[in-house]
Amino acid sequence: MNQIDLKNRRILVTGGAGYIGSHVVKALGEAGAEILVYDNLSTGNASAVLSGRLVVGDLADTVLMKKTVESFRPEAVIHFAASIEVGESVSRPLKYYRNNTVNALNLLEVLRACRVDQMIFSSTAAVYGEPELIPVAEQTPLDPINPYGASKMMTERLLADLSAADPDFRYVALRYFNVAGADPQSRIGQDYKNPTHLITRALKTALGVFPQLGIFGRDYPTPDGTCIRDYIHVDDLATAHLVALKHLMDGGDSDIFNCGYGHGASVAEVVEVARTVTGVDFKIVDEPRRDGDPPELVARCQRLRTELGWQPEHDDLAYIVKTAWDWELELQKRQESAG
Repeated sequence: MNQIDLKNRRILVTGGAGYIGSHVVKALGEAGAEILVYDNLSTGNASAVLSGRLVVGDLADTVLMKKTVESFRPEAVIHFAASIEVGESVSRPLKYYRNNTVNALNLLEVLRACRVDQMIFSSTAAVYGEPELIPVAEQTPLDPINPYGASKMMTERLLADLSAADPDFRYVALRYFNVAGADPQSRIGQDYKNPTHLITRALKTALGVFPQLGIFGRDYPTPDGTCIRDYIHVDDLATAHLVALKHLMDGGDSDIFNCGYGHGASVAEVVEVARTVTGVDFKIVDEPRRDGDPPELVARCQRLRTELGWQPEHDDLAYIVKTAWDWELELQKRQESAG
């Protein structure tokens, strides 16, 4: 059991009203932290902030951001705020470099001016591109194949260079693999206008939101021909942020960790679990391969366990899908009652 005491520790969370950010805010609140969320609500929801206080603001607004940091005086920052859709990043690259790299630079300049010296950075396995060796270790060369991954890689470089120049500044970058699931009590979960994640789209297809679910390629060099991904429950990922934060607060060095379970499930396997959990034999259609989809993407993630003491509690695909399904049903109820 991961028991982390952050009582009265002041933590600023950028993007804390979003899917992953809100689950980390929930975990911080349960650990006793004092939390301030800074979010422009472009994709997040104020109702998802279960703990702390929300300031509605953009990272491009450096005046408001500096005023917020000076007033709150955080000991550390967890930085989520970013644009995350791979396909959109290809068609709108400038948006991604502005939101993910330039705004990270804005944040770092404010933190430097206010002498905030600890950051947890929300990074991604997209920095690896299409790695040749599976599972993917942290020392794998970075070779992103889209602007989303490249913009996150550039922010990692900003952090590394700043830490090298100023030893007082320390950070942990967490490279997420495929995040899924929801709060077991269905208070929060994934709530995007245009969901692209496989599990969410499968469940919305079961609900009738989408008429069918596309499977992009069945001719990959995998056991069933469909892509394999490493799915991690969002609550286990939230715990990874807390153990990384504790690492920094205990004086630990800057570092980078993969976040996954170290094994994968294929698209076809996810579809079957979704059908079993929902009880709906929803329609699937075969689509051509998408550019940039590696056959398999699985994390080598032992370091997070051995060096930070992270202990995942929800390494079960059926549990992941069930919590996501319960959230979808709750979300549907909320939408029906609202209108």
